[in-house]
Amino acid sequence: MKTDQALILKNEKIAADTFRMILKTDIAEEVQCGQFVQVQVPGFYLRRPISVCMADEETLTLVYKTVGDGTKAMSEMEAGQSINLFGPLGHGFPVEKRSVLLIGGGVGTPPLLLTAKKYIEAGQKVTAVLGYNDKASLMLEEEFRELGASVYAATMDGSYGTQGTVLDAIRENGIEETYVLACGPLPMLKAVSAAYSEGCVSLESRMACGMGACMGCVVKDQNGESMRVCKDGPVFEIGKAVL
Repeated sequence: MKTDQALILKNEKIAADTFRMILKTDIAEEVQCGQFVQVQVPGFYLRRPISVCMADEETLTLVYKTVGDGTKAMSEMEAGQSINLFGPLGHGFPVEKRSVLLIGGGVGTPPLLLTAKKYIEAGQKVTAVLGYNDKASLMLEEEFRELGASVYAATMDGSYGTQGTVLDAIRENGIEETYVLACGPLPMLKAVSAAYSEGCVSLESRMACGMGACMGCVVKDQNGESMRVCKDGPVFEIGKAVL
């Protein structure tokens, strides 16, 4: 992990309240799928943890939703400005030699894009089921298809794809993959963990340090022991963390 003053190459709106920032940074070459970076938005004291959506040797892509003053200020930054990053942080998704079902919910979807890329590069079949509140929130669907994944969508209001949850879309489309990697809101992860026994879930949590020191993102395992989402996760095997 390292700290770097990253150069903003692009910062654009891609869905309702959702932006994509492409950065030139030395951190990019070290990123593994499912990891995150801590972003220092100018004028704000605490860093914001944001999952990495895509990375190559020179650039790193963050997809984030404007949910407060910090991310709103971040969305107003322009190409040519710089922003400080710390990372990469956390344990990411495993890349296994088997086909995989990727399940994303809302802004939990972005880290699955790099995960899909790694599985496809390894010659594995990738199926992605993406859930959103409505069509206006839809993002990254075409990017998954461009990588070569089979993609299905669900919206809670039925304005696009299957009406209902990601599990409704899985049932409706007869998807039979058993190995799952998922990231999204807690109710979705609970439902996925109840339906599948093989794979991993990536937890979202408020964080301060991002390194496991402040203990601000603790969850419990099945034995009642404490685990830190930022350091021991954010990716955990299904059933390991109490959701």
